Amino acid sequence: MIAADLIRFVVVLLMLLVRSKSAVWLVYPLLLAETTMAAFFEPARNAVIPNIASSEQVLVANTLSSATWSVNLLIGASIGGVVAAFLGRDATFLLNAFSFLASAALISGMRFEEPHAAGAAPLRLKDLVDFSPVAEGIAYIRSHRTILPAVFAKAGELMVGPSWVIFTVMGAREFAVHGRGIDPAGGAMLGMSILLGGRGIGALVGPLIAARWAGKNDHRLRLGILFGYLTIAFGYCLLGASRTVWMAAGCAMLAHAGGSTVWVFSTTLLQLHTEDRFRGRVFSADLGLASFTFASTAYICGRFLDAGFSARVLATATGVLMLIPVLLLASALRSARWRSDVAV
Repeated sequence: MIAADLIRFVVVLLMLLVRSKSAVWLVYPLLLAETTMAAFFEPARNAVIPNIASSEQVLVANTLSSATWSVNLLIGASIGGVVAAFLGRDATFLLNAFSFLASAALISGMRFEEPHAAGAAPLRLKDLVDFSPVAEGIAYIRSHRTILPAVFAKAGELMVGPSWVIFTVMGAREFAVHGRGIDPAGGAMLGMSILLGGRGIGALVGPLIAARWAGKNDHRLRLGILFGYLTIAFGYCLLGASRTVWMAAGCAMLAHAGGSTVWVFSTTLLQLHTEDRFRGRVFSADLGLASFTFASTAYICGRFLDAGFSARVLATATGVLMLIPVLLLASALRSARWRSDVAV
């Protein structure tokens, strides 16, 4: 986690080198590097939470983790838009870069036990090309069907990828903020910030409310994922009909309250039902599947925008598309394996 943060600190600073259209190509490998580091950081972070918190505290820990992420999104989106509008884009890159440095400093002060790594041999260079642990992880997931739907739960959040495109376009074209001292570019950034701020508030309050209802009950955690999908579908259908930036932000808040609940509940189920030595690999699969869905749906959404479809139409279509994971999960909930509360 520390290494991933330090590399991201450097990567984001390098984005300052993009000063002209001819240098835009540099953004792509830098974003790839930043995303790759997130693929190392997030599974590791999720895997160690059960080593820090007891099984009774895991849901609370995940809810607090989601809350801090949501507050950061809210603050970052809100302040980031203001900073970009009035201080310029370089200031936002510097703030972003130093946030990773602060994260690395905080993590370096943590101490916790990792039972699966206690007797492990030191990492060797040839281990980097040894994929047998990956094969073992896949076999583990396939043989433990009770965790299989939870592994795919985040991949079912089909709105995440389109949201990157829809919020950006709607914020810039339809909900740009106009006022004294705000130029068109700054107004577009503020519009995007308000939408992302709504998303952050929703991601904050969703798990805080839902966790009190679910407790540590497996069946309620699974039902919560289904309700989360339905909330996402409803929120995005309403987003397509929004007429003001505040109504759109409210729809984003509603939808991503459901989305954050799906994220927290699926993470909790995986932590409670996965052996310590496989937890990192299970969360790597969890994030890998989700990232593939996010990237592919964002690309498809962008292509539809290029083809002339409006962001409003795509927002509504995203809400309708969310009915696919709703139906799949509803079917899984009727399965005896998925209803089983037997821990691994």
